[in-house]
Amino acid sequence: MRRLRRTKIIATLGPATVDKAVIAGLVRAGADVFRINMSHTDHAALANYVRIIREIETEMERAIGILCDLQGPKLRIGAFEEGSIHLRKGDVFVFDSDPTPGDVTRVRLPHPEILAALKVGDTILIDDGRVRLHVVETAPERAHAVVDVAGRLSNRKGVSLPDTEIPITSMTSKDRADLDAALKEGVDWVAISFVQRPEDVIEVKQITKGRALVMAKIEKPQAIHRLDEVIEVSDALMVARGDLGVEVPLERVPGLQKRINRSARRLGKPVVIATQMLESMILSPLPTRAEVSDVATAVFEGADAVMLSAESAAGQYPQDAVATMSRIAEEVETDAVFRSIINAQRGELPNPTSADAIAVAARDVAQTLHSKAICAWTSSGTTALRIARERPQSPILALTPKRDTARRLALVWGVHALETRDAVDIEDMVKRACEYSKSEGFGGDGDRVIIVAGMPFGSPGATNMIRIAHVGEASLTEEAP
Repeated sequence: MRRLRRTKIIATLGPATVDKAVIAGLVRAGADVFRINMSHTDHAALANYVRIIREIETEMERAIGILCDLQGPKLRIGAFEEGSIHLRKGDVFVFDSDPTPGDVTRVRLPHPEILAALKVGDTILIDDGRVRLHVVETAPERAHAVVDVAGRLSNRKGVSLPDTEIPITSMTSKDRADLDAALKEGVDWVAISFVQRPEDVIEVKQITKGRALVMAKIEKPQAIHRLDEVIEVSDALMVARGDLGVEVPLERVPGLQKRINRSARRLGKPVVIATQMLESMILSPLPTRAEVSDVATAVFEGADAVMLSAESAAGQYPQDAVATMSRIAEEVETDAVFRSIINAQRGELPNPTSADAIAVAARDVAQTLHSKAICAWTSSGTTALRIARERPQSPILALTPKRDTARRLALVWGVHALETRDAVDIEDMVKRACEYSKSEGFGGDGDRVIIVAGMPFGSPGATNMIRIAHVGEASLTEEAP
């Protein structure tokens, strides 16, 4: 099942996609990775999803990635005596720790650490920003705020604090239990919600201990302020435009999307663009023109993956949504200006290594010779990631002895991953790389392929070799240092 595009597609599972036949249909339509949203999934459902996906993976003989998205800390106000109130612009409203039901003058904010962290001038957003206030007075257990944008408040509405660094971890007790369950089931990626600082990512990586890769969701201004630090410790990034668009002005989101994407690519970390990409397809079999342009923009930017949320989880046309996204990506990647845009985004490597130099050379050699594929022998997946960072014209065929690595690489731009035993010598390395290039549909007899590997074989991080070979010929025909 070789894809005709480099950009990967993540489909969220939910009520509309619980049956094996439907999930298999999503794979055939173009889904490369499945997201399981733990905000709406219990542990039994998680286990069932993983079981189904692994069965489909075996039947289709294709590595499929699984992303477990942790809920993160949900901040909410308390309840009101009459269920709801209406705030007018200019009203002074109090957030406090009193458990008594609220009224038109006050409500409980059941997070004492937030009350202690609020400062005069900080913005408070309620109900996805529909009501906006700013703090004018603080005390250890209360904060007085003036209403800037009027509106109705009802019980348990969500709270966003774009100006306040919240002194709590991004991992709640629910998240820890969900993470334990996800690791037990063998998911490939874990996404952390509401990351504020690199320490949030480090905390999760200390728990996963390499059993899954960790993706930081960028949806808070605090993470933007320390973006390079967050990228450095993360295995991948998600531009979570929903909550990001609540916490920063909407007009800033497109620019931030480009900044995050390019910063992550410079450091060789995969990037996922998410939220409302084909939102109208929840109810309609066709997207809007604006949505098509939105997906196309992400592909032109060289994002590793684009993600469907409610479109595939709860929509009426999940398979159509995946197929539409796939067609958009295929069309963009064959556009006359696509390659020039992708090439223009290449940045200088920070502190390049010899393995980085090999990846750059592989890209250049493949482009010069119009090679049909770059075959990367990789144990951890790092070699394939380095080559993918260069966004070569040739597709990347990753050959790995580790099933976990193949599944994780399902998320990465341009990578087609296969599980196979490791090469034992150079002749075996060349022969099987050529055989797989042919059997997977990348090239025919006589076509050139580039082979990248490390000596000695089986040593992670030892990428130090490039070979040029012809499909159909067992012996080495050419060599590049």
